[in-house]
Amino acid sequence: MAVSYRNMLAFIRVAESATFAEAAEKLHLTQPALSTAIKKMEEQLGGKLFSRSTRRVQLTPEGETLLPSARRLVNDWDDTFDEMQNLFAVQQGKLTIAAMPSFAESRLPAMLKTYHQAFPNIRLRILDVVMEATIDSVLSGRAEVGFTFEPEIAEGLCFQPLFEDAFMAVVPSDHPLSKQQSVSLEALLAQPFVAMNRGSAVRKWTEQVAAATTSVNIIAESGQLGSVGQLIAQGLGVSIVPQLCQAQMQRNGLICLPIDNNPLVKQVGMVKASRATISVAAQALWDQCLE
Repeated sequence: MAVSYRNMLAFIRVAESATFAEAAEKLHLTQPALSTAIKKMEEQLGGKLFSRSTRRVQLTPEGETLLPSARRLVNDWDDTFDEMQNLFAVQQGKLTIAAMPSFAESRLPAMLKTYHQAFPNIRLRILDVVMEATIDSVLSGRAEVGFTFEPEIAEGLCFQPLFEDAFMAVVPSDHPLSKQQSVSLEALLAQPFVAMNRGSAVRKWTEQVAAATTSVNIIAESGQLGSVGQLIAQGLGVSIVPQLCQAQMQRNGLICLPIDNNPLVKQVGMVKASRATISVAAQALWDQCLE
């Protein structure tokens, strides 16, 4: 048995009115159409909902019992319908974004400011995690959109490039290399080196380019680029980091230098799951980033 929303609403309006004529006017229906709707509902439920007289219509005891539930059901439906309209109109909702820390600190805030100005009722949640965790968050559905370097394995992902990042050398301000306009990869790797943890993409890429020239003298490593900068500031060594980190490194008083004939240039962009449709709120952010 399925009582329609229209018939449920007709029942409520009749219950709130003195006569069928009054209820029909509220509903913009003819009296015969309203009578038919109530009769069908009574047939579906198996009993009378109203007692009728020549002057007024009144609820039966069974109708009195149904009325509070009917009001709640109609209100819930109206609220749900309004909520869905707002979601599709990006007037309310939530959006979870994953971003590697270098992007989350440098580019993402300004992007989200623009987004928030356009869609102020969308509640934003940012997962500030390393590249590998950013990709996993999108694949697992914990985040709808991720900002990361181009994945080497793109199965299950749609990657949209936004710009290129040429990795850079970072040295302490009192280091001999700090006076140069640029630095060769060989000269940089000959120094004590502060690296990202083994297993990270940045570590892998650094070791790949080093393999063609020399071994790397790693004296400290960390899981976060911010910590790498702190170690360099204490004079433990030098490093190679994404250019996205430049402002962060400079705040630590470090010197950032371009690398001659730089072999470390990577695409930075957005990822989403290729097998799922993202929400309207997420699509709005995706489209904004492409403008």
